[in-house]
Amino acid sequence: MKTILKWKWPITIGLLAITILLFIIAPNLTKLAEEAGSIQLSGDASSQQAAKMLADAGESDQTISVVVELDKALRDVDREQLGNMAKKISALSETVTSVLNPVESEELESQLVSEDKKTVLIPITVDGSDEEVNDVAQEIRDSIIPSDMTAYVTGEAIINNDVNKSAQEGLKRTEIITVVLIFGLLLAVFRSIVTPFIPLVAVGLTYLLSQSLVAFFIDWFGFPVSNYTQIFLVAILFGIGTDYCILLLSRYKEELSAGHAVEEAIVNTYKTAGRTLLISGLAVFIGFFAIGFADFPIFKSAVAVAVGIAVLLLVLFTIVPVFMLVLREKLFWPSKKSAAHHDSGLWGWMSKLSVNRPVLSMLVVAIMTVPLLLTYDNSLSFNTVDEIGSNYESVKGLRAIENGFGKGDSLPVQVIIESDEKLANEEMIPYVESLNQRFEQIEGVEKIRTVTRPTGEMIEDLYVDHQLGLMADGLTEAHEGLTEIGAGLEQIQRGLAGAGNSGGLGEVAAGLGQLNDQLALTTQGLQQTGNVQQTVGALTAISGQLDQIQQGLAGASGGGEGLSQVTEGLAASSQGLTQIADGLTEVSDMMKAMSESDSVRDTGLYIPAGTLESEEFSQVLDRYTFADGKGIKMEVVLSDDPYSPEAIKTVQRLKDAVASEVKETPFEDASIAFGGISSVNSDLADISSSDFSSTVMIMLISLFVVLTILFRSMIMPLFMIGSLLLTYFTSIAIAELIFENLLGYDGISWAVPFFGFVMLIALGVDYSIFLLDRFREEAESGLSVREAMRVSMAKMGTVIITAAIILAGTFGAMMPSGVLSLMQIASIVVIGLLLYGLIVLPLLIPAITVSFDRGVWWPFGIKKKK
Repeated sequence: MKTILKWKWPITIGLLAITILLFIIAPNLTKLAEEAGSIQLSGDASSQQAAKMLADAGESDQTISVVVELDKALRDVDREQLGNMAKKISALSETVTSVLNPVESEELESQLVSEDKKTVLIPITVDGSDEEVNDVAQEIRDSIIPSDMTAYVTGEAIINNDVNKSAQEGLKRTEIITVVLIFGLLLAVFRSIVTPFIPLVAVGLTYLLSQSLVAFFIDWFGFPVSNYTQIFLVAILFGIGTDYCILLLSRYKEELSAGHAVEEAIVNTYKTAGRTLLISGLAVFIGFFAIGFADFPIFKSAVAVAVGIAVLLLVLFTIVPVFMLVLREKLFWPSKKSAAHHDSGLWGWMSKLSVNRPVLSMLVVAIMTVPLLLTYDNSLSFNTVDEIGSNYESVKGLRAIENGFGKGDSLPVQVIIESDEKLANEEMIPYVESLNQRFEQIEGVEKIRTVTRPTGEMIEDLYVDHQLGLMADGLTEAHEGLTEIGAGLEQIQRGLAGAGNSGGLGEVAAGLGQLNDQLALTTQGLQQTGNVQQTVGALTAISGQLDQIQQGLAGASGGGEGLSQVTEGLAASSQGLTQIADGLTEVSDMMKAMSESDSVRDTGLYIPAGTLESEEFSQVLDRYTFADGKGIKMEVVLSDDPYSPEAIKTVQRLKDAVASEVKETPFEDASIAFGGISSVNSDLADISSSDFSSTVMIMLISLFVVLTILFRSMIMPLFMIGSLLLTYFTSIAIAELIFENLLGYDGISWAVPFFGFVMLIALGVDYSIFLLDRFREEAESGLSVREAMRVSMAKMGTVIITAAIILAGTFGAMMPSGVLSLMQIASIVVIGLLLYGLIVLPLLIPAITVSFDRGVWWPFGIKKKK
């Protein structure tokens, strides 16, 4: 420290110069955070695989919707206005690839206009990045939507953009409130106009340097970043930096009060409080550094705080002692005393319970925390919309869709199937419908739209039982036709027989009689045996003989008009038999194809050859297939809100159904992935849960090892960490009661438990270090365990309470941010810090410590000062 004081000006000027230079040339951290967003999944996640499949096939277009709310049911004048809007949007930009005109046809109107005819959708497909999608949305707002129309532009990309925008606006509010709040609290604590500026200058310098370094790390090394990065840097650096400054300034004032010279007071301050600060800073650094081992990028983004802590320690050990040396006693002007340096009356009173009656003290803590712990059920919310509230246009549009068409219609689940072989053919598509049938049975599924159900309703013509019914009708018609032809031939036969044997007509009549008998037998055989092929052969032979008879009669002389009519009748009969034979041939071919089709046996569906080439089906294929027919898209509309926990459970049921349904089918080797916001949230639930567990273990083990080395005890780190765990779970239980039971949210936002845990453990451990390091100091001076704890509580109580209040106030500055997850994190940390500083730390930690007595130093023991 003497060396630092000796070279104070070069060190100070150099640090200031580096900070200014880096701040000027560093990349924009705010911009980097906006680009990263708040949801970052690895490429292994199902939703990301689905997105990649579509992107690789050039199908990564995004859909947004203009949602129009009408005062009255849809009228002709509205249809004209909506049609014009659709045309203008189509011509708006090259990135707009398609626009569905909701009033172009009855079919589209039935899908895009609500039942009450008051809500209308104009779906727009945009081929571009999220930024380009939002640019298109802004152009639609500015130049397409009439000022007198109630209409909203919404979509997944627009909602995510609003979340990012809300987070950045929240950051700005948090920064201003934090600075004002800390200055006010320090002014009240130290009753000095000068003192509050020391922490603000030190931490402000730390923040500027830290965010510049982090921005460079992101740009150079791909350092993790998210919307949370800057906010946590602000909250933690200002909060914990102020706490550390209070610790240093309090001890400095204590040394001055003992009559030491300024330089000696500074050296002593850093030997004692500086050691405590170093231990605390190292523990917090280790805690946040451990987050770097997380797999989930958004969790890893908090590792930036470790950079901030390292810079903070540098500033506290270089710039702050310069302030002490230059300002001397004037640092506390105009106050001669400071409340922060008095013995704590509150903690002194609480020590009588915790030190003298430790069991009772532990019981009091249990009574206050255990009932709350029993209410905690870990209800998580993945509702991104809740993050920004209902004032944003994108949310209003989403709500309008939900009210007009149902919640699930707004953002369906996409099932993406891709194979190396073509899937869009007659043999493979029936397996898609087989999946549809399985999906229909799943709880939470309302309907499915895909190649076999373009409107959400199944195409009955594709089912074998329906086709067999049509074939049965055809056979019946064939039987009736044959019977009718037989009756006609019999009539012709009688007419020829009545004409006598002139010109050989009698022989012709006899021949017709034989043919008619054959036809009757054939008709009877078709009815009895259903042997279509045999019937076709017989009809072909009969038709050929009729042709011969007809040609013979046509060449005969005489007979007049009557013979001509007979000839025409025979020709018509022959033609009728040919048509029936052709129809029966089609039936025969179809039945043969069915009998040879694997898909018919597996699925009960059959698509006749040529069906997919029809104009009607080609439009369906364009919408629901990709990659030249090697990929198929399915849209599963859920009955629940796509953001709800129920939707996540439904997605899991869909995944399980696909895994079992595709076994031993052509889809078994295909790549199948799930897209859409519900699938993203399902992936978030899986990844965040596993990452939370692994990262927490790494963090806790790291803290235990560091604390064991620094305190030379394995007992103290155990109950320090245990007390913090108790505090965390009690705090999140209280937060859950507030936000779920009182305010009506689905639960705590999915990222909150992780960040709340990291913040509370990493910051709360500081206060136990403040107390127990002073306890170590007093015990080394020769005091008994009980007496050392009493003195430590009296000396550190006010400092810890003040620090906890300031840090709680810093996190409390997140409350006006308007971002739900930040408000919940702030609630957990504020509740936890106050609970820890006022209840757990003064009652539980001393009680456990004195219960172990000198065993608290196991297995290393304590070295007393000579």
